Amino acid sequence: MTGTGDDPFVAAVKPLVDAMGGVMLPPDEAGPDDVVLSWEGTDVVAVRLPQLAESLDHILVALERKHGKPLADLDRKAKQEVVRMLEARGAFSVRHGVETVASALGVSRFTVYNYLNRENAAKGN
Repeated sequence: MTGTGDDPFVAAVKPLVDAMGGVMLPPDEAGPDDVVLSWEGTDVVAVRLPQLAESLDHILVALERKHGKPLADLDRKAKQEVVRMLEARGAFSVRHGVETVASALGVSRFTVYNYLNRENAAKGN
């Protein structure tokens, strides 16, 4: 985005927009599905949110960065924790979410479902 990079409000919201996988645009370029952010009565920046499937990919990349290695290289306990966190964030409501996560973790869909079932059983106790 150009023109508003020096604005302190834009600088303040940029880490959040980046974490969500969004794109920042000048307000006059906002589309009908974009969110225009205002500060003190003035439109400052528009945010184009990613589609849900793109968000899942973005979350998986962020998790790899956080762990410092590919998710497939994590041990079983860490993979289970990743599945718990992704479930809490709604990753499995996305079409092909289980398949996408299974591929990133280097496990089968069956294994992801086992992790989910184990977590749900633990919540029930």
